[in-house]
Amino acid sequence: MTGVMSSYRRVSLSGGTFFFTVNLAERGSHLLVERIADLRTAYGAVQAELPFRTDAIVVMPDHIHAVWTLLDGDSDFSTRWKKIKTGFSKSILRSPATGGLAPTLRISASKREKGEVGIWQRRFWEHTICSPSDLAEHLRYCWTNPVKHGFVTDPADWPYSSFHRDLEVGWVQTHRM
Repeated sequence: MTGVMSSYRRVSLSGGTFFFTVNLAERGSHLLVERIADLRTAYGAVQAELPFRTDAIVVMPDHIHAVWTLLDGDSDFSTRWKKIKTGFSKSILRSPATGGLAPTLRISASKREKGEVGIWQRRFWEHTICSPSDLAEHLRYCWTNPVKHGFVTDPADWPYSSFHRDLEVGWVQTHRM
């Protein structure tokens, strides 16, 4: 079937708390940590424009996990992720270091038609946090993801995580999970 758009159903929960997984198109890439300053700039600009609380975040080489709480009256996390992805992509494409698109970056006709550059997977995964234990589980997931992937043996050794902030404010009871 051609010309038919997929219909994705997203939860619309005003002021809700959500867990996200956002992936690069090229799994195995290290672009997110190699260009962490660009990602932080894009993320910060969106957070300033469309406020939300980052309860936890971990930036892995090729994906991000985050727990966000939106403000009361707001349920639009999709626009925020779109703007973060766009801001990061534009900074990569404008960078003198990359000279524009990386030669290995292949852009399909459908992505080109939609103005996409192929850095990110088109969609993201989200889960609505439904209880304090669910929140605790997803916070731990963010904190321990670098260990799970074998990048470090202790979450405190991964520099691209809210773990350090969360430990300092007492959210982490012990950093040996």
